[in-house]
Amino acid sequence: MFGMSHETFLLLDAVVTVIGLIFLITKFKFHPFIALIIAAAFLGLTSGMPIGTVIKAFQDGFGGVLGFVGIILALGTMLGKMMAESGGADQIAQTLIRAFGKDKVQWAMMFAAFLVGIPLFFEIGFVLLIPLVFIVARRTGVSIIKIGIPLLAGLSAVHGLVPPHPGPLLAIGVFGADIGKTILYGLIVALPTAIIAGPIFGTFIAKYIPGHPNQELVDQLAREPESADLPSFGITLVTVLLPVFLMLLKTFADVVLPDGNFARSFMDLIGHPISALLLALLLSLYTFGHRQGIDSKRILKWLDSSLAPTAAIILIIGAGGGFKQMLVTSGVGDVIGHMAVNAQISPILLAWLVAAVIRVATGSATVATITGAGIVVPVVGMIPGVNRELLVLATGAGSLVLSHVNDAGFWLVKQYFNMTVAETFKTWTAMETILSVVALGFILLLSMFV
Repeated sequence: MFGMSHETFLLLDAVVTVIGLIFLITKFKFHPFIALIIAAAFLGLTSGMPIGTVIKAFQDGFGGVLGFVGIILALGTMLGKMMAESGGADQIAQTLIRAFGKDKVQWAMMFAAFLVGIPLFFEIGFVLLIPLVFIVARRTGVSIIKIGIPLLAGLSAVHGLVPPHPGPLLAIGVFGADIGKTILYGLIVALPTAIIAGPIFGTFIAKYIPGHPNQELVDQLAREPESADLPSFGITLVTVLLPVFLMLLKTFADVVLPDGNFARSFMDLIGHPISALLLALLLSLYTFGHRQGIDSKRILKWLDSSLAPTAAIILIIGAGGGFKQMLVTSGVGDVIGHMAVNAQISPILLAWLVAAVIRVATGSATVATITGAGIVVPVVGMIPGVNRELLVLATGAGSLVLSHVNDAGFWLVKQYFNMTVAETFKTWTAMETILSVVALGFILLLSMFV
């Protein structure tokens, strides 16, 4: 077509489609859900697919993603809401602060955010823990940036690298990775990455930008809790980490036990992400609910209200799944895969680069993960020995890079920390970029051993 080979045309078509997707989101302010549908339809029709095939491919991609991820998001959000409302997250943070002491409070905030962030969306964890930043800064006199950057790093690291967060979960489904191994590798990479981008970088940058919190926000959010009756640290930890433990147990059973073994089958059942999160949620109804004297009506109200904020995220993820399927069905993915094989580009580096470019352009880590995974997935079948779990982590790491003015998180941090745009670039944007690059380094290092 137009004097080009079919492969060249498909590649150009994909480039035009992705650029168009970026413009729809950034320039014309289309909602990502609508923009992804338009981009998927454009790619399918211009690549020569029959109309019926275009519609079916999008439906299959949409439903295939949400059949798994949608359930996970709902259960994880409910669990996070129970932890937030009961005070379990406060208990984790306060216990770690007491353990580390005032001199190393920035380390306590990073570990608290790392633990609390495992079952929570970044935005929920941020709103949940930001009052603690204000309280600790007021009590200790420590710079709000020195305390806040480690908290942001802990939340962001697990958000991009550790299931059951939507980005890693989606990439797991696209790449066909093992969730238990991804959690294990994700934790191995995320913790040292959060340490470098959090307490270490936060201590450095706070010397130049100490930060001055908004007094109105401090007065509103940094009040002492009315009740000291919080769930214990041990019970909170067991409840929050139960799904992670069950999924890791499933992976261990799959390695050491033979096929058909009853114990392995049982572990596969309770260690499946849906089962694991459901069991943790049921446990939380007691540990964060009835055990704390909270009646059933109040618990039901918490669970109902927790689902509304995730509706847009679920729709974006579904539309992204449809767009990913269009890349595969149209043959674009195969062309890109062959190019990567011929150019001998490391699949891990390719996954990071694609996700990073889309993240910078759109400001959305979710869109970056969805699109990046869809583009890179054909490489999995073309290069023997590619570690699918590390591809998931590389895509997640790329989706964190260089948060700037087109990212809602940029403005969220700017307003809460009362910084100028320039100061937000030097703190938040720099921290996110350090997270992304350092995580890539650890992923490449880990690829030498697994």
